[in-house]
Amino acid sequence: MIITRRGLEGGTAALTGAFGAAVVASSLEHGIGWSSAGVDAGTFPFLTGALILAGSLFNLVAGWLGSRRRGIDGHDLKKIGALFLPALAYVALIPLLGMHVASALYLLATLTVQKHMSPLWALLLAVVTAVSLYLLFDWMFQVTLPRGLLGDALGF
Repeated sequence: MIITRRGLEGGTAALTGAFGAAVVASSLEHGIGWSSAGVDAGTFPFLTGALILAGSLFNLVAGWLGSRRRGIDGHDLKKIGALFLPALAYVALIPLLGMHVASALYLLATLTVQKHMSPLWALLLAVVTAVSLYLLFDWMFQVTLPRGLLGDALGF
């Protein structure tokens, strides 16, 4: 399977354009003008969404007028999948195990499988990362990261 550069540019522009349009549409509900209290709540999101939408339209036109040469082939898709699938599993594990444990498992798996690092060294880095996340966010900034069902079951 081969995806052309034009197809990649068009797909990316469509995704970012849809995001920009959603931001614009939702900001209209909050108001985008001036009120007696100052700028309405939706003004900044509206401007940001409009900028994203304009950039997406520019990229769509530039991509359409651009090259038709090969962008991604099957070998490249395997490399992308090797990065995307573990990240997808990480995001799926956060509600179950919490951010700290899921981050440690993601790092452990990524470092041992993809980077061929020693499992002991990878485990050490994973534990240090999980503890660092706790110390930085939960303790210093007092922003509780998701604990997941595991954290709820353990009483955290």
